[in-house]
Amino acid sequence: MRGSVCPGPGLLSALDDSRSILAAPQSGCVKGSPAPSTGDAKAASRLRIHLTPAAERKVRQRHPWVFADSIAGLSRPGKTGEMAVVYDTRDRFLGLGWYDATSPLRVRMLHVGSPVTIDLAWWRQRLETALSIREKRFDPSTTGWRWIHGENDGWPGWVLDRYGPVLVLKLYTAAWLPWLDPLVPLLQERLAPAAIVLRLSRNMAIEAEKQGRRDGTVIAGSLPGDSSPVLFEEHGLLFEADVLRGQKTGFFLDQRENRVRVESLARGRIVLNTFAYTGGFSLYAARGGALIVESLDSNPRALDSARRNFERNRGLRLPRDAGHELIRADAFEWLAAPGASRYDLIVLDPPALAQRAEDRPSALQGYEHLARNAWKRLRPGGILAAASCSAQVGAKDFFQVVQEATREGPRLARVLETTGQPADHPACFPEAAYLKCIYLLKAGTRR
Repeated sequence: MRGSVCPGPGLLSALDDSRSILAAPQSGCVKGSPAPSTGDAKAASRLRIHLTPAAERKVRQRHPWVFADSIAGLSRPGKTGEMAVVYDTRDRFLGLGWYDATSPLRVRMLHVGSPVTIDLAWWRQRLETALSIREKRFDPSTTGWRWIHGENDGWPGWVLDRYGPVLVLKLYTAAWLPWLDPLVPLLQERLAPAAIVLRLSRNMAIEAEKQGRRDGTVIAGSLPGDSSPVLFEEHGLLFEADVLRGQKTGFFLDQRENRVRVESLARGRIVLNTFAYTGGFSLYAARGGALIVESLDSNPRALDSARRNFERNRGLRLPRDAGHELIRADAFEWLAAPGASRYDLIVLDPPALAQRAEDRPSALQGYEHLARNAWKRLRPGGILAAASCSAQVGAKDFFQVVQEATREGPRLARVLETTGQPADHPACFPEAAYLKCIYLLKAGTRR
């Protein structure tokens, strides 16, 4: 992916401060020698993990995930949030990672290579590294972006997004829960947000409850006006983000660059935005000069948000007479139903259709159905923008199935462009490259 910077060897760390939040590795075992003898009580108390040969190879190649079936042995049962010291098959120090007893993804690697001193200064440096990549990338007309993109910035399972004066922290592993108290002040010290909102992935809800944490809570400061949604700008357009209950962290920041592309294609066109959510693509199309934009989504709350986004931009950032219609429907059913509606530009941006590897065949079938039915509703000269955010579906397979779906009928499909993730969503290992989009022109007839 162009423009991304990925952490290299030794960039990642674990946690300790002068108050001994977590003991830093000091014994010989952490310096690369074999595991400690039983006489070394402090070292022996650490959770020590040995990997299978295959897992060791992946970790040495800087893959950050260790699954339960990749662990050859543990010194004792581990606890969620504990620091695991990882050894190779020759009993040599390999790295450090967060242990999560509640997840099949058992260890998320924090550091691989030579032993490190693990303290809050390390985390402060990791934060500075992530911020420095992004601080000068956005002009004042954009106040919403991703500060930290999990493993790809050296913070595995930790996502930090900015929406104007508010930060949203989303966790994908319960291993982070015990360390929020020492780490959140780092964010406050460096970024001075009005509020920090905690969002939690669904798979960790039970463990979070045990530790007194709930999804959609303000853990520092207070929201502007003491309520959600929060307003922010993107390329001069004003949007709202439901940071407490909205999908992801409240908005789909990863589609920012594709929205700009749609804006450049929209002039004089009738545009259909399916899976519209809060109308991101719709507003860009309207500003780009679309004759009319239709936003289709099955969620009435999302459509209400799309309507509000249009109204707050009308006459300022959008033409006062910008046409916008809301359609509450299931996109799969609506596109497949008989109808005379025809469009010049259709956006397909469904939610992830494959959460697991076994979902891949049905997901590809779903993408094919969407593309085929959308293609039928395109006028000659129209453009289809089809996206997938399923990490389990690779770009090659996705682009292939969409192109196959457009081969029916007399019109040729010409690929205009394919895109990936923006620079604030870097992908440093295969599973992190989840977003892909293809633009197809409905060109002349086949000979």
